[in-house]
This record gives sequence, C-alpha cells and structure tokens, in this order.
Amino acid sequence: MHAVDDAALLIGVDFSSRPTPRKPVVVACGRTRDGDAGAHVMLDGDAGEHVMLDAVVRFPTLQSFGRWLQATPRWIGGFDLPFGLPRELVEQLGWPTPWPACMDHYTALARPAIRDTFAAFCAARPVGAKFAHRACDRPAGSSPSMKWVNPPVAYMLHAGVPLLRAAGAHLPAHEAVVADAPRIALEAYPGLLAREIVGARSYKSDDIAKHDDARLLARLALVDALREGHTRLGVALDIDAAQHDALVDDASGDTLDAVLCLLQAAWAASRPRFGLPAQVDALEGWIVSA
Repeated sequence: MHAVDDAALLIGVDFSSRPTPRKPVVVACGRTRDGDAGAHVMLDGDAGEHVMLDAVVRFPTLQSFGRWLQATPRWIGGFDLPFGLPRELVEQLGWPTPWPACMDHYTALARPAIRDTFAAFCAARPVGAKFAHRACDRPAGSSPSMKWVNPPVAYMLHAGVPLLRAAGAHLPAHEAVVADAPRIALEAYPGLLAREIVGARSYKSDDIAKHDDARLLARLALVDALREGHTRLGVALDIDAAQHDALVDDASGDTLDAVLCLLQAAWAASRPRFGLPAQVDALEGWIVSA
C-alpha cells in the first residue's frame, strides 16, 4: 500500500485544450469524509468510501489552470485527458519510445503538424482500422489518444501533459511509483463510470438545442447513483442540495464529468499502485479503473 499524505487534495478535472470563459477547465475538489484523501472510511451499514465535494473551480485559460496546479502543494488528481500515445503509432512514426522523450518530441510539435502526421498515418490504413489504439482504450471504451477531432483528445494530450510536468506531478502509469510524491496525476475517463450507471444514454451536450428532458433524467440518475455509491468503485459522493442541483442543471455535463473524475481519483488513491494493473506499458499509460 502506498502512503498518501492526509493533507493531499483530491481533484477531478474536466479538461479543455482551448478553454474559454464559456468552456473553462472545470476542477472538482474534494476529500474523503474524515479528511484523509487516501483512506477508506467505513460507516455503519456500508463498506465503501465517502467523498465530500468541497468546491468546483473553473479556469478560463490553460495558464491560470497551470498556475493553480503549481500553487496547490499536494493533490491526487484524475484528469480527463490522455497521457500517452499508442505504441504502434509511435514506433511506426519513428518517434522516441521512452515516455519522457516521446512527450518532449510530441509537445514540441505544432497542432497542424500533429494533424497532418496523424491524418497521413490513418490514410495509409484500411477502413475500420484507421486509428491506432492503446491497450487501455477498449476496456475503457475511450477514444484513441491520437484522435484530433470529435473529440480532439490528441490536442488535449498536447496541451495538458506539459502543465502536469511543469507542476512536477508524478504520473504512476508512466514511471516507477513514488510513494510520497506531493502531486499525483492519474488518467481518468468519466464516460467509463457514467456508462456503468446510464449505459449508452447521453447525459450531456454542448449544443443548447440538445438540452432535453432525456439528458436531464440521465444526469439525475447519474447523480443519485453516485450519492448512493452504486458503482463497482464503491465510492459514494457526499453533496448538499445546492451541489446536487448544480450538477444536474449543468447540461454541458462538464461539472458532472469533473466529479466523475474526482471519484475515480478517490478510488485509485486508496489502492495499491493506484489501482493500476500489474503490467502497464509506460509509453501508453492506463486509464484509472479500466
């Protein structure tokens, strides 16, 4: 079991590669009920953790978000962005395969160069197998990390990983686990946890025309299940009535996605090796709880 400092903050991050005041980076901040960010809290009648949602913070720029990561002394975070690229892609392109060198190379590229390089890679492949995948993509149901549109996760990686590295974050899926690292970054995916509760039902949209009753009901179902801890993670969300309404009323789903990442971070924080499989490709990384 790794040691987790009880002053560490739990965070869940709904990330945007180009945040704006209307579409900011959203960070859900919390702690386990007794204030220990990494311990199980056993209560009469249940056998799971309870995570209190303390605050939701929004950052309209990457710079302001990066400054906050660096200024917050201890945190364990679940981030909704990929931390690594598929090994198949990296090797075919002839890029460095050690993760730090690969990230140095990748993040030095301009976005148009990334788009053109990945588009050429896909164009040379057969229909149905255009994208290369990481080992964690299929069990998590996530988009391939080289995808540059709908959603542009390749650009999220490009924008987000430098912020984590600048904050001195430890990324356990990409390097030997450091027990007492003050800042720990884990790759999360809110869709993985959401699908467990609502299946294929959509619960969010950035398109106002799609802010309908069906999605509202899906968000209600999600929040209720999270409050009860009715997922395989066994982590329950403690929120008050105003927080409940705020989660349900945000039809974009950004606030709810940040909270889903928070719960994945809480689950990982109390697991040996942060819940990572015994064998993880350090170039590709892994999605928490996949």
